[in-house]
Amino acid sequence: MEILNLLKGWDKELFLYLNGIHSPLWDYSMTLFTLTPTWLLFYGIILIIIVRKYDRKALLIFISLALLILFADQFAGLIKHTVQRLRPSNDPTISQLTHLFFRKGGEFGFVSAHAANTFAIATFTLLLFRNNRYTLFILPWAALIAYSRIYLGVHYPGDVLGGAILGITIGILTYKLLIYSESRLNPVNLFSRNPLKDKEANKIILTGLFIVVMTISVVALLLQNELLIVK
Repeated sequence: MEILNLLKGWDKELFLYLNGIHSPLWDYSMTLFTLTPTWLLFYGIILIIIVRKYDRKALLIFISLALLILFADQFAGLIKHTVQRLRPSNDPTISQLTHLFFRKGGEFGFVSAHAANTFAIATFTLLLFRNNRYTLFILPWAALIAYSRIYLGVHYPGDVLGGAILGITIGILTYKLLIYSESRLNPVNLFSRNPLKDKEANKIILTGLFIVVMTISVVALLLQNELLIVK
């Protein structure tokens, strides 16, 4: 129990440090980064490449991705209501010190569903694509989405770490399920023989970087012209 309380104390201190580093530019940028619609083009490029690369086998991948998101959401929700750790935005011992931007979120925060989902997608796709360039991009991408939850004041670092571990686990298991299912349908494993080419990886990476740069640039422009409220 003492060790657990010590870890919680460290978690709160780290949260206050990370959450305390903020500015209007990052307030709005992180709000956009944490929203799924911001990344629709990014997800779309990945799905298009999957269809072009795997043809009819893409259906198996889409089913796997749907199951992956479902599992991540459901398990994260189950853990939240079992552990019942208050979010920093709802914790009376720390809420007054929290830089809260956007919205408070639900009552409980451990584990972060955002972190679980993004790390599950990242893990599953990097195992599927097996391309070093893609791997070096997608993991920091997942970390950015996860960090946005700390920045916006709705999760402790421990919530995000727990969500990441859950997501990585689900990503690995879902990938193994995909490979098993594919092997039952076709002895020749198309996925293992068809890794993502660097040219294809570059399209995904450039799309992701474009979204990041454009998001920050648009927010900066709006702030400069006083079209956004500075809190």
